[in-house]
Amino acid sequence: MSQDLWLQNYDAACRLAQEIAENIHERNRQQRTGGNPAKLNMTLRASLQKLKQNIAQLRETLNQTSAQRRIMQAEANRRQTLVDDLATRETRLNASFKGDLLEAEPSRSSLMTGGNGSGPAGNPWLVNESEETRGLSFGEIKHHQQQIIEAQDAGLDALAAVISRQKQMGQEIGNELEEQNDAINHLIGIPVAQAAVLLSGSWL
Repeated sequence: MSQDLWLQNYDAACRLAQEIAENIHERNRQQRTGGNPAKLNMTLRASLQKLKQNIAQLRETLNQTSAQRRIMQAEANRRQTLVDDLATRETRLNASFKGDLLEAEPSRSSLMTGGNGSGPAGNPWLVNESEETRGLSFGEIKHHQQQIIEAQDAGLDALAAVISRQKQMGQEIGNELEEQNDAINHLIGIPVAQAAVLLSGSWL
C-alpha cells in the first residue's frame, strides 16, 4: 500500500529543512574561512521560501482533509503537531540564516540542537549528535555511516556462512543416522545367530 500523499509531502518538506540546515552550516563555514557564500545565500533564500510554501500547503490540505473527515481525529491531531514542529523548525532556520540567534555564526552542533544545546527537548525534529560524528562535515558523516553499514554487512555475511555450515553439518548427521537406523533394522530382521556372525565378521 502506497504512503498517504500528505505524508509524502511532509517527508519531502523535512528533507528540504535538513538540506537547508546543512547549507547554512556550509555558508557559515565559508564565512569563517574567507570564502564567498553569495551563491549559497541565494540558494538558501529560495529554499526557505519553498519550505514556507510547503508548510502552508500542508496546513491547508490537512484542514481540508480533517473538515471532510477523511482521517480520524487522532490522526488529524498528530499531523497538526507534525506541521507545528516543522513550522518551528522553519522559524529557527530563518533565524539562523539571518543571523538573529544569540551567536552571530551558529556552529553545526547548535543548528542540530535548535541553537540552545537542549537536543530533542528544545528541538524535537533532531536527536542529539553523537561523540563519533560531532565536528564532522556532512561528507565525513556520510562516509562514517557507510563504514558502519559495510561492517554490519560483513558481520551478516559471516553469520550466514556459520548458519550454512551448521545446516550442512545437520544434514550430514541426519544422513548418518538414517544409515545407522537402516543397519539396525536390517540386523533386527535376521536370525540372531546370523546377526552374531555378521557382527563378528565386522569386528575381524
